[in-house]
Order: sequence, then C-alpha cells, then structure tokens
Amino acid sequence: MPWAVGPLSLGRAWVAAPDPAILRTRWATLTGADAPERERLFRPTRARTPAAGAAALPGQRAGSTARFTDTPGPCPDPVRVLRDPFDEQWLLPDQRLIDRARPELWRVLDEHQLFTVESPQAAGLLVTAHLPAGRLGRIRPLHRRPGGAEPNLAPGLLPLLGDRYGTWVTPEDVLCWILAAGRPGPRGYEVPLTADPERWRAGLELGHRLLAVQLRGARGGEAPRLPGGRRPYVRSALPLWPRELAYDPESETLRIGGGTVSPVPAGAWEYEVQGVRVLEAWFGARLAHRDPQADGLEALGPAEWPQDWTSELLALVTTLALLADLAPERTAFEPGPPLGDAGPHAAGVLPPPSWARRPASVLDHQEEGPGGQFALL
Repeated sequence: MPWAVGPLSLGRAWVAAPDPAILRTRWATLTGADAPERERLFRPTRARTPAAGAAALPGQRAGSTARFTDTPGPCPDPVRVLRDPFDEQWLLPDQRLIDRARPELWRVLDEHQLFTVESPQAAGLLVTAHLPAGRLGRIRPLHRRPGGAEPNLAPGLLPLLGDRYGTWVTPEDVLCWILAAGRPGPRGYEVPLTADPERWRAGLELGHRLLAVQLRGARGGEAPRLPGGRRPYVRSALPLWPRELAYDPESETLRIGGGTVSPVPAGAWEYEVQGVRVLEAWFGARLAHRDPQADGLEALGPAEWPQDWTSELLALVTTLALLADLAPERTAFEPGPPLGDAGPHAAGVLPPPSWARRPASVLDHQEEGPGGQFALL
C-alpha cells in the first residue's frame, strides 16, 4: 500500500468529542462570545487562529471559507471519526479549526473506503471505515480515488497474485491477507506473500474474520456477536455520572460506577494498544470534560451519561473479546513458503513507482479555497 499519509493534527481538543450534540453546543458558545473571549476559547496555534481562513474540506457540506472572526457560518454537521484505537467519536469538519486536516484523505472518504492505521507498538493494524483523526500512526487508504476506482496497491500486484493463486484477487483480499500475515518488523510493517494457494486461502479466511470484527457492522455489515449466544448487557443501571471503572474477573463483571455490565470476557478487559487498556482509555475520554483541569470549550460536555454511550460500550466489549479470541490464531498463522523468484520484486511490481506514493490527481474536481476562491488541484 504505497500511499501513506501522516496522522491528522487537530491542534485543539474541543473540536472532537464522544457526543455530537456537545460539539454543536461548543460551536454556539464559541460563535456567541465577544472577540477577546472567542480568541481565548478558540485556542490559537501557529497553524490556526480565528483570523486565518482555510479551504473547505472536500466532500463536506459547503461551509464558510472566510476568516472565522469575520464569518463563522453555521455549525457544520459533526462526522464520525476514529479518535483513538477502537474509540469512535465525532469531529467538527471545518478546516479553519484543524491544524493539519489532511484534505487528501477527505477527498477519498466515501462508503467504499477503508483506512488502515499503523502503530509500531500495536499487535496488528487498525482498520476503520471512518476517517482516523487522532493520536494514531500513519494512515494508508485502501483506495486512491473515490468510489473504489483505484486501489492503493503496488501497480501490477493484483494480476500477479491472481495468476499465482488461480483466482480473482480484490483489494480487500489483499487487506485481509495483510491483517492475517503482516507483522511489525525492523523496516516497518512487513507482509510476506506465500507461494502456496492453500495458505493464501487460509489467510483470507482469517483476515476476513478479523476485518469483520474491526469494522463493527460498518458499510452495511452485520455487527459481530460473541459465540454461544453470550452477549454483554447491563445488569444494573449506570448512575447519572459514573466516576470509576473496575473489573471482577471471577464474575466477568465490568463495574461502571454503581452500574454493572456482564458477561465481559477477561480478554476484552485486558485488551491493550500501546500499553493502555482500550476500555479504560475509552471510559477516560468520556469523563475528560469533568476533569478539574478541563477549561474553556473542553469543559463543556453532557450533563448526564448518554444512553448511546452504554450501547457503544457493549459493542466495544464484544469487539475486543472477539479480537482477543482471534489473537492466538493470528499469532500462530504461518504464511508458508515465500513467492521467491516468482514474487513481486522479480516481476517488477516492487518497488512501486514514485507516483504511487503520492495522492491521485483530482483535476476533474472543484474545491473551494480560502475566501471563496476555487482551488486548482
């Protein structure tokens, strides 16, 4: 996947939140403040200040490209993003508010797109149908153009693999193989290619299961479920604002304040990314606005624990439990003998040409730049 983009840099935490309604409240508070207070609430950086204009983000509802101090415009509709590993939140899609929004990623964001996210300390790649917009690693889209028209793969790789394995190979097949067989290595994320068609098929089967779990029902898929009819549910109601998260391994019970959720397999509670428990990080992100150190717009949040968060928690427990169950199978997976002389280097597929490492041309696409001018891309 030659084309890779660095992570987004929001520059100010208040532009993202677990609840879309609070983003609209923050926007109204910011735009309703007088000039000095607006400057303070905005939290200027070298890249973005209220007096700076910016282009509209590709694919988003047309918003103001004037300077924020002159014409804030209406609140843009919050969009779903991956804020942290397995933590789906919401973002205000206004480039005037974001230090590095990576518009090249917004141009290819649609219902066909998938994004892989590298993390040097993670056991495997993260895959999401939402735009990754947080403290994450390098981002590799599966497609270089909207509509899935051009795969972000080394040119010639799909025909090479199709000839070798005697079957039609799709971009998503390659992604599934990467999920099953790829491993972090000294030169980055390394993906061996097998010479054995049977190992290829076994890797695809495992990779498709891994992908289905990570997507969590996105793109019209079925939400994953625990086997054997097990399903985490709320045993006792959560309080208006739970203050702590704890786990009882004997009863497989997750305690959220005075409320409880079970069964929660130990694998879900212990699942970590970059040395941090995912469930604890997810819970902490929802209490961030109640931190005594929170200030300005970041201190604005829901007055009570939203019901949607409980539903998201139950889905997250299922996702992490299934990934934990699949981890031993993935660790034990062997790709078999390498392609060797029949591989992509011998066929001239690798290394990919320099143009494949850059975004695709969008000369047929008009976008509005700062101040309402059209940008030529």
